[in-house]
Amino acid sequence: MKPHAEIAEVWPREGRVRLVGHIHGHPAEGEWRLLLTRRSHAEQRLDYPARVKGDRFESELPVADLAAATDTAEAEIGAGVEEWDIHLTDGEVELRAGRRLDDIHGKKKIMVFPEQRVRGIGVRPYYTVKDNLSLECRTGAAT
Repeated sequence: MKPHAEIAEVWPREGRVRLVGHIHGHPAEGEWRLLLTRRSHAEQRLDYPARVKGDRFESELPVADLAAATDTAEAEIGAGVEEWDIHLTDGEVELRAGRRLDDIHGKKKIMVFPEQRVRGIGVRPYYTVKDNLSLECRTGAAT
């Protein structure tokens, strides 16, 4: 299995998304950051500090930052959905965040996280078809 950031806990509440997990298959030395990449425009990125102790990491992001970035994107793409992929990076390597070591396949249809709304934008973590963790920002009515 390739190195990745194995997600153990996802806490979407109080205007933040908190992530806890383990660095799997790569040395955990150095300074790490949580990196969000807008899927439709990979050059647009947001990053946040990650606390690492041993191979365990913990980080959080304010959903208002995603709502602000989606407000900007909405002017470009119109109403709809923007997706952000989550990585953990030490500046040299980017490890995709996901949950693969639990033998539960198809998390996209099984695990559903609550949406948080900020300025008319709904932000919700979700698992992709490859069991990676991403964020969905939806304009318009609550889903």
